[in-house]
Amino acid sequence: MATHARSQETVGASPYVLALRHALRDGTMRTVAEFDIGALRVELRVGQDSLWALVRRPNAGGLAIRAAYPGGPFECSQVRADDGEIVKLRLNSALGEHVVSFRTHDDALQSLRITAELTPSTPILVPFMPRDLYPLDHVDDPLGAVGQVEAGQRGLNVGVVYFHIDDPAFGSVLYFQNLTAMNPYYRATKTAPDSAVGGVWPELGYLPPTPAQSGTPPIDALPAGKRVTMSDAILVFRHDAAPHERESARRFLQMLGVAYKQLALPGTDYRDWVGRAEKTLRDLDEAPAATIRHYGHRYIHPYTGAEYPDVMVQMSIVSALHDWSKWTGEDVPLKRAFQAALDKFYDPKLRTLRRYLPNVGKDKNADAVDSWYLYHPLLNLSNLALDGDDHARTLFLDSIDYAIKAARHFDYRWPVQYDLTDFSVITDVADADGRGQTDVGGVYAWVMLQAFQLTDDKRFLDEARAALDAAMGLRFNINYQANLTAWGAAACMRLWRITNAPIYLEQSYVYLGSFFQNCEIWESQLELAVHYRNFLGVTCLQDAPYMAIYECFESFAAFERYLDDSGPELDPAVRMLIAEYCKYALDRAWYYYPDVLPREAISPEQRAGNGHIDPKLSFPLEDLYPDGQLAGQVGQEVYGAGAAFIFATRAFTHVEDAPFLLFCDHLLRAIERTGDRALTLTLDGGETCTAALSLVRRKRRTLTKSRVATIGGDTVRAHASSPDRIDYRVPANGRLVITWE
Repeated sequence: MATHARSQETVGASPYVLALRHALRDGTMRTVAEFDIGALRVELRVGQDSLWALVRRPNAGGLAIRAAYPGGPFECSQVRADDGEIVKLRLNSALGEHVVSFRTHDDALQSLRITAELTPSTPILVPFMPRDLYPLDHVDDPLGAVGQVEAGQRGLNVGVVYFHIDDPAFGSVLYFQNLTAMNPYYRATKTAPDSAVGGVWPELGYLPPTPAQSGTPPIDALPAGKRVTMSDAILVFRHDAAPHERESARRFLQMLGVAYKQLALPGTDYRDWVGRAEKTLRDLDEAPAATIRHYGHRYIHPYTGAEYPDVMVQMSIVSALHDWSKWTGEDVPLKRAFQAALDKFYDPKLRTLRRYLPNVGKDKNADAVDSWYLYHPLLNLSNLALDGDDHARTLFLDSIDYAIKAARHFDYRWPVQYDLTDFSVITDVADADGRGQTDVGGVYAWVMLQAFQLTDDKRFLDEARAALDAAMGLRFNINYQANLTAWGAAACMRLWRITNAPIYLEQSYVYLGSFFQNCEIWESQLELAVHYRNFLGVTCLQDAPYMAIYECFESFAAFERYLDDSGPELDPAVRMLIAEYCKYALDRAWYYYPDVLPREAISPEQRAGNGHIDPKLSFPLEDLYPDGQLAGQVGQEVYGAGAAFIFATRAFTHVEDAPFLLFCDHLLRAIERTGDRALTLTLDGGETCTAALSLVRRKRRTLTKSRVATIGGDTVRAHASSPDRIDYRVPANGRLVITWE
């Protein structure tokens, strides 16, 4: 979401804006408390039907925040504040009792947290409640302030609105609504916070979802006598607006990090991704619904027993099995069999890989290709080529010129779908937002940088630069498909490392800002979502209603490369958010597997042509929904089977001669054997975050006595222990020493 600057002359006004304007002008509001947050002054005032927090910067305007909405006359009194609270107020009205608490942080960035809880006096139906955030000019007029909204909530993703007030020069604000806290409200009213945070200038913030109104409206009420959180808003402030999109994105991530650290984060559990990978490998090899034979070779079904073989699918599994083979140190015959089948996708006339085999059915357009589909197989081919696979190198380099030709034809701004034979556009833009595949340039740039590493040919470096330059100016609209956006961030970081041009480090923040705007930074308990986890899950497309396993583990893999190429220059908040995404992906992704979910949570029907779901097979479902719809409506992804291999090979580390595998839910920056039975680890996650570390018994071995300590010598106590595993919670940033007998 983005809007142009709006002022009094260019926008209409709702009754709520006009009522606030009138109340601020006539002086009828009563002040009940005041406090400071650094240079900001906060005044709490009682209005006719709302409690307001007025946040002002001297001579630079401010904000009016509706802290609570009793909807009519109310009595307000101050009560004793708990630890961490600066003010707490009690509001008594016909609705019942509101308790509103205010917390502040004045560290590098100032922030204000306002939490409003309601205990209804009678069962309450909620037909409507207004938004809660209004910019003010220097005379407290909400129609006089001029500014711009840069980003808002998309669907059921993170509940944020990010904006700046330019006249007067109040600065930038990130408003974050902690949607997790409102689960009881959503469940009671049978609503969901879909696009609830945002608005049109000057009426911004949170619009509490209410049941659809009609001649016979719903009668789902908030129960009497049961306290429910109505709002839990965190506002983060900066004193000025960013000079350009790259700095705006960095500040968004920085301010998002401030809000994130104030959340009560959900827990995670240990997941046996090694065991899952072993089962997945067996099912890929043995299940009739997993593969099909053409031209004497084995090809992978994209979905269980369904869909035509597809080069992206084939190459994705080949690359994941390649990583598994390296990690185990053992040959994987199935990987060789799948790789031997790749040549039939190659068109020697066009000199490119086609999506489908030559014998694809007439119900498919054999010449049609989604823009990202041309480049993604090359990404995985390049991984093999850089590991010394001559066949992969040949196929990769034989296809690279056509890849460049396509990019140049579209001037590095790709449509959704086009014809391979003549580049004629089949689908120009997506209906949801009128844009093409805006982040394809990112994955294209990554492929070019891989080609540069493979050949040292500068033309590939120039192509990467051209593609990333063409995406500048898209701001928060750069995301089309989450994993492509993640690869774009990785490409920017890699190009910065190669060229030492700071603009590409900065541009990586634009990709990441758009990525995290499309993350669900809340834990849903709506409907069937109680059976799985969604915290920090990213919706797969810019308009998709669900999280998808493929985009989940692909983004994880891209972020590994991003962090590998980063250094101390990386903004700490960005490092933390990426590390936290990877941590929660390892936990959350477990629920895509149908053998983990109750049968009643899985859709009995799948999208037409996408086969069926077989819970006995260790292949993940494509789709999980934050609003608790049935999982697996799209299908069971055989092509998502690579998830288990990617997670296993990144989260588990072999320790030579030790009786255990080392599991960590953070990507290890360094690991050094410092003694016969001693190991030093370096983690570089968030400075205030925690990581899970486990010593997992190896097959046919017995765990011996061990010790985990900080580099300063402080012993870390295990929080759980069994003959098979010892679990620790350790600082996510710093060095650890592990010793064993």
